[in-house]
Amino acid sequence: MAKVKKVYVCKECGAQTPQWAGRCSDCGAWNSLEEEIYSSASSTAQATISKHSGYAGEQKSEVQALGQVTSEQAVRWTTGLPELDRVLGGGLVTGSVVLIGGDPGIGKSTLLLQAMATMADSSGISPLYISGEESLQQIRLRAERLQLEQAPVDLLAETHAEQMIQVAKNRKPQVMVIDSIQTVFTELLQSAPGTVAQVRESAAQLVRFAKSSGTTMILVGHVTKQGALAGPRVLEHMVDTVLYFEGDTSTRFRILRAVKNRFGAVNELGVFGMTELGLKEVSNPSAIFLSRGDESVPGSIVTVIREGSRPMLVEVQALVDSSPLGNPRRVTVGLEQNRLAMLLAILHRHGGITCHDQDVFINVVGGVKLSETGADLAVLAAIISSLRNKPLPRDWVLFGEVGLTGEIRPVQAGEERIKDANKHGFTHAIVPAANAPRKDLKGMKVHAVKQLSEVINILRDITA
Repeated sequence: MAKVKKVYVCKECGAQTPQWAGRCSDCGAWNSLEEEIYSSASSTAQATISKHSGYAGEQKSEVQALGQVTSEQAVRWTTGLPELDRVLGGGLVTGSVVLIGGDPGIGKSTLLLQAMATMADSSGISPLYISGEESLQQIRLRAERLQLEQAPVDLLAETHAEQMIQVAKNRKPQVMVIDSIQTVFTELLQSAPGTVAQVRESAAQLVRFAKSSGTTMILVGHVTKQGALAGPRVLEHMVDTVLYFEGDTSTRFRILRAVKNRFGAVNELGVFGMTELGLKEVSNPSAIFLSRGDESVPGSIVTVIREGSRPMLVEVQALVDSSPLGNPRRVTVGLEQNRLAMLLAILHRHGGITCHDQDVFINVVGGVKLSETGADLAVLAAIISSLRNKPLPRDWVLFGEVGLTGEIRPVQAGEERIKDANKHGFTHAIVPAANAPRKDLKGMKVHAVKQLSEVINILRDITA
């Protein structure tokens, strides 16, 4: 008989404790401890699991010197979706494990079904799509909506981890999709599917099988209401790539972002548009995020951010209005709120412009989240424009990091950002002095600045 033991596991960080408490002692989350029942499996159960899994005892590790290890080029398979390949670093790597998460209904299953169908048609790869949430009939209906019902994709409805591995051993697929990891359970544990222990152990078995067999595996994960991947934090450490599918279900645009990638650049970004026939790539996202009105309005300015390997132009909007409250509001969408508070303090100290009695609202158009500091200058320019009720010219672009001492600090790939803005028709740019181009650009006048006071003087002159 198996020996049963009860422990309490934090659903936020995965920490274990023998007794229940109102607050996790590791991460500090309240009411996050859940009871888990652990049982040490008998020798018969362990033998059965090893037989199903197919990876126990197959490989033996050997000690090798660093100079004797050969660096072989990883074999990549293109998915047929250029934006997805860009985020992955060039395609799917054999034997890698990819974890993709996103809000319900954002399009995770649609994207993966399209990718598997395209890979099977174009590259002749045999994919296996395993669903633990939907029946095969539901997947067929989605394929009919996407006009992919004739695609050579194998389907399986299963939630048993050992059975999945056994089917994969027999069919030997080159790519496996598990939708989703929260529905998978293993016989090693007696707890319910979706709990911290089940997610961790099931993912560990699937990852070990992928590494030993060379099968590329894609895991779909749920997200919490805060937007983080549900389950233990160790889940993100076990996989090779972590992708987040972002966007608002009320809009047609979706953003796929890489936050971890052992085979490519992190913070790479891909943009998709949801249509009746599924997700379509957006090759020029700057044109979408810059779809502004015909007239210049106060509080609107364009900046150039860099996501992964390419620059992208986005519009930053600010609304500054007198506050009837004793504590004015600071609301941000697409920008960290603490960053706004710091920029307002810098504007007051080194620019002489105060907003202590004003409500300040910041919005990044298109649902883009600014994860770099290169948009600091544009945020301050938009605030000044809205506060003075003076519109900025539509052919001006700004980027640069603002330091606590009021200096304008350079950002990565500054010259490349200027060239991209020039390509989209912008004629003036305010940039850090260290990012000024070495040669003059045709049709582009660059204003190189070192201090915030210089920026304020330029904005005062062009809005006079």
